Amino acid sequence: MPPFLIASSQGLEALDWSLIGVYFLLIVAIVYRSSRKVTDTADYFLAGRHAGWFVVGASLFASNIGSEHIVGLAGNGASSGMAMAHWELHAWVMILLGWVFVPFYYKAKVFTMPEFLEKRFDARVRWILSVVSLIAYIFTKVSVTVYAGALVFKTLLPDTFGSPDNAFWVGAFVTVILTGIYTILGGLRAVIYTEVAQTGILLLGSFFITFYGLRELGGWGELKSMAAENKEAFALWRPLSDPDFPWLGILIASPVIGIWYWCTDQYIVQRTLAAKNLTNARRGAIFGGFLKVWPVMIFLVPGLIGWALHQKGIIEIPQKSDGSAVDGDMVFPTLVTNLLPVGLRGLVVGGLLSALMSSLASLFNSCATLFTLDIYEKLRPGRSQAELVKVGRFATGGVVICGIVWIPIMKAMAGGGIYKYLQAVQGYLAPPITAVFLLGLFFKRINARGAIAGLSLGFLFGMGKLVIEAIHGSHPFANGSFLESFAAFNFLYYSGVLLLISTVIIIGASMSAPAPSAEKVSGLTYGTLTADDRREIRASWNKTDVLATLFVLGLVAGFYLYFSFWLG
Repeated sequence: MPPFLIASSQGLEALDWSLIGVYFLLIVAIVYRSSRKVTDTADYFLAGRHAGWFVVGASLFASNIGSEHIVGLAGNGASSGMAMAHWELHAWVMILLGWVFVPFYYKAKVFTMPEFLEKRFDARVRWILSVVSLIAYIFTKVSVTVYAGALVFKTLLPDTFGSPDNAFWVGAFVTVILTGIYTILGGLRAVIYTEVAQTGILLLGSFFITFYGLRELGGWGELKSMAAENKEAFALWRPLSDPDFPWLGILIASPVIGIWYWCTDQYIVQRTLAAKNLTNARRGAIFGGFLKVWPVMIFLVPGLIGWALHQKGIIEIPQKSDGSAVDGDMVFPTLVTNLLPVGLRGLVVGGLLSALMSSLASLFNSCATLFTLDIYEKLRPGRSQAELVKVGRFATGGVVICGIVWIPIMKAMAGGGIYKYLQAVQGYLAPPITAVFLLGLFFKRINARGAIAGLSLGFLFGMGKLVIEAIHGSHPFANGSFLESFAAFNFLYYSGVLLLISTVIIIGASMSAPAPSAEKVSGLTYGTLTADDRREIRASWNKTDVLATLFVLGLVAGFYLYFSFWLG
């Protein structure tokens, strides 16, 4: 092992801790300033609607890139190469958010996505999406994010708290509680302004992982050469026979999940609603799209580098409990421990804490927004602004408690591959929601009956597949049985099937009831925009926005072209 690797694998030193301390002082200062400006629901849930495009774009990126993203994506890079890059090239979907979806959300003057569906359909649709979203956030995103962050503590600080297991639990509890406190105090204003600082730390720290990793490996050419020897396992596009990532499944499922996540999910869209106007919301989405391209190089590629360094014997990545292969979820923490010199290690740990805390803060605030505005205010209308802010803070505390309670269960469930697990769960949740929003925007004939049927039945079909997979994992069904085949049916293909089923249900149920009135859908679908609406939207963009959009789309196309043929 090279000398500097031996020297830098001893854990965090004084300089590292100093950098982490400075980072936390910066967070405290931002939260303190933010909390003093919270006076009403617009301040607490939408940062007063004063965010500029730079802040919106950075917040979109930081909200997306959580610790589960860094840890899990590097793990998938080590185990499956570029297969997950399709999800990281969703910058084109963020362009859709800015140009296609956001104008309608602004026109409707809403705080939440369920609120938009109430305006487009009725209150029952709002209830369904609110409940489904809250369940999904608490038991997928919150739990997975906390679990991934705790893994980082376990690897980077194995002896600081007595044992690796102690480090796991301390990391999990401390980060959840601290993040909950600053989200409760500062609301979305604290969340998005801390995310601006976190974005820079995250990008810089991860860049150094790639830089030092390639330097130790022998350069990009050496990585390409080693990956080419395992072309089938590391290629961007896989044959139809691939059990995990067949190319047709990728083409079907990736856009479905992407449109749901980036264009209809409260967790993400809430950032654009905090913009000071439609122009800044669109530009924020475009800037977020530019940032979104780079995780391929700074999170996924380090996983490949980690695999190559392990193959060469330069570093040793822990094995899975059954000894079958390296534990993908330990790749990124191991790289930090073994590759980075003093100081930079603290910077990257700060970046990992940033990722964990920004994602959790975003989740906590989104959950509080959904509960307060879509559930509490509907049950108790006419409440004062001060009371709604107070309820939002209590709701955030409730989500923090749920996240803590779920940690032991998540620890038992997660055996590695958390990023793929997360994409699979989202693949079952996304199709009915994607179908309702797309049909609702583009077909004015779609009504509340169709939306209710599509969301309800689609959610049941998606969760049914997830439950059967879970049962099959612990008590396998008989070979050749229907349940065994259904459990084994690729999640990518099932996502497409579920989108088709949901679409048919929505259209069929809508046709069985009268069309919504012209007043009900006015300005909420493309077919009902007035001349004034169109002029207002047109006035919100100029040549700069078009050129920036083309640049981001060109980057996505360039990445696809290069990595489609990078292994020959």
